[in-house]
Amino acid sequence: MSGCERTMLLAVQEELSDEELQRFKFLLGGHIPAGTLAPATRPELCSILLQRFPGRALRITAGLLRHMGRHDLLLRFQLPQDEDDTVGMEEEPMGTPAASRCHPVAPPPPRRLTERDLMQIAQRFGKEWQEVGILCLGLEKSRLEQIREDHPHSLVLQSFEMLREWSRRHKAEATAPRLRASLHCASVDPDVFDLLQ
Repeated sequence: MSGCERTMLLAVQEELSDEELQRFKFLLGGHIPAGTLAPATRPELCSILLQRFPGRALRITAGLLRHMGRHDLLLRFQLPQDEDDTVGMEEEPMGTPAASRCHPVAPPPPRRLTERDLMQIAQRFGKEWQEVGILCLGLEKSRLEQIREDHPHSLVLQSFEMLREWSRRHKAEATAPRLRASLHCASVDPDVFDLLQ
């Protein structure tokens, strides 16, 4: 049991309001008996997580925080960013009656692409970036011409600005799965699709 892991778990839980802590326990309730969770204090809850999910307590916590919409804590404490943190927390025993199964935790929403992500993708576009912008991303030729004029000496910056324009238009929906689907019609470097997995 890592002291560092325990300290971080406790620090994260201290940031939760009493109401949020109850929701956190509720979400865990499908995998740990509610009778154990309900009376648990924050330090006791840390111990339960560390015992029940050895080596994965922070990952499980990150998944539950993502489900609760507390992305600020994920960033502040640099918790694991895996998309399937809560999947398979505990395998259900064979023959469990359907009525006794808890509802699964809904998967977190797809992560919005950062400027760093966009730059990594832009580095893999070539001189056909404008075709990608028009055919796949639905951008106007006039806007792409403006981008080209603003950055005449760098194809990478032109591609990056094109992707930023796409991201601005889609706002919260500018996610990796959405961009991957949009680029499906383009003949781009296969590494782009790997980056968007």
